[in-house]
Order: sequence, then structure tokens, then C-alpha cells
Amino acid sequence: MDTQGKILINKTVIAGDPFGACEFLALHSGLPKARIKDAMNKGAAWICRKGRGRERLRRATSILKQGDIVELYYDQAILSIDLPHARCLMDLRHYSIWDKPAGLLTQGTEYGDHCSLLRQVELSFSPKRDVYPVHRLDREAQGLVLVAHTSQAAGKLSELFQGRAITKRYQTEVLGLLEPDQGTIDTPLDQRSALTRYSVLSRDPNANVSTLLVEIETGRLHQIRRHLASIGHPVMGDSRYGKGNKDGKPMRLVACVLEFQCPFTGHEVACAIGV
Repeated sequence: MDTQGKILINKTVIAGDPFGACEFLALHSGLPKARIKDAMNKGAAWICRKGRGRERLRRATSILKQGDIVELYYDQAILSIDLPHARCLMDLRHYSIWDKPAGLLTQGTEYGDHCSLLRQVELSFSPKRDVYPVHRLDREAQGLVLVAHTSQAAGKLSELFQGRAITKRYQTEVLGLLEPDQGTIDTPLDQRSALTRYSVLSRDPNANVSTLLVEIETGRLHQIRRHLASIGHPVMGDSRYGKGNKDGKPMRLVACVLEFQCPFTGHEVACAIGV
């Protein structure tokens, strides 16, 4: 157990160990089996087996083999998180488009994936479909996310993103009365080129905020948030970047539009949410 109270296990299965996954983890963690089962179901346990690579270990009844490497990343605070569910807005068989609520991760972490969009999508379809990430949206942001359901779709959609053939628009509320009505920010981020375009939709002198429509041509980490903070107009509610914009409310950044040509049908796909 580390100094933050997280139980971290990385053990190789040897002779004399219980071969039931739940029993093995309970023995080496000291946790009750009920907690182990919950953690496994939520994606906090992993197995690395020769010839198969590393994958989540979800089934408490899974049988281990000598030489398997079993990991547990147990953090009760993370496992206790209960978040709102994403909504499927378009189901196009090869892929779907979802409205991810603020606070929900796009992908899981080693500590679990129950609080991620991909896991929610995986559990939402019957019969079950595979899920592949195509792009990400900041945990703190709300909005549209594409999820592929075949490796072929993931490849085709990734090519569209790489070729900048997918239009993504965001609506955001920033601190201050931003001038002029339109602008471009091209400050490199992490030593890589980055381009953000914005137009002002409205200004509220009483609240000292402006509402913007934003497009990005690159997809750097926290690009919109970092770029807007760099010009003195940080996103309202952003706890990480900017000063004077933390008001105790959720971050006001929404991925509100996705437009592209379907790589399977050639038809135009347009999905938008109101803000």
C-alpha cells in the first residue's frame, strides 16, 4: 500500500498460489473478496500472459497459470465514482457518436474504466460490440465523441482526423470581453505546431465573459484551454489554466459540432448539440 492509501499489486503467479483470480488478489492485497470482485468488474485488475499481452482481468472466476503477471490498481475513491451516462446521438453501425458529459473520461486508466465513455459504450450495446478510441475529449469538457466499433472503422476515421477532414467546433465561455470578433492563435504547444481559430458569439459586460465558437486544426493536449489562457482569456471554470476564471462551476467548454464524410457510404455526417 502506498502513502496515499492506494493498494498496488504486481505479482507473478507461482506454485502454491491460488489459481482463482479473485482468491489470488484477495490473498496478496488483504482485501475482502467482495471488494476484489467490484474492482475487477470496474477494470482495476490486469493480467499479462505470455503470447497474449496485457489486458484487463474482469472475471473473478478466471483461472490463472503459473508465470502470469497479475496487477491490481486499487483506489477506493476512484472505484466509488458514480458519473452520469453518455447519450448515443447517432448509431452508424461501424461507429457511433456520443454526447459525453463533463467529468467522464474518454478512456479508462489503470485504476479502472467504469468512469469512462468507452466502457459505457461497450456495455450499452446488445449484442456486444467492440469499441475503439478514435479521438479524445478532456475529462472536464462535455461534447461529441466518435467511437469506432471495428478496427477498420477506427483506421478510416483516424485517417480523416490525421488528414484534417473532420470539422470539430466547440462553444466556450471565457473570462473578459475578447476583442476583435475573430482571431487565430498559433502558439506552438509542447514544441509542436498548434492552430486555434475563434469567433465571438456574444459578450456580457456585467459578467465580464465572452462566448466563443472555436475550431482547431490540430489536436494538442488541452489545446483550446491553453491557447485561450495564453491570450489572457481563460475558459471559465477551468481549474488548471488561467487566473480569475475559477468560479466553482463546471468548465464551460463543449464540443458541439462534428462534420465529416462517412468513409463507408460517402454521405455527409453532421452531428450537433445545443449549448
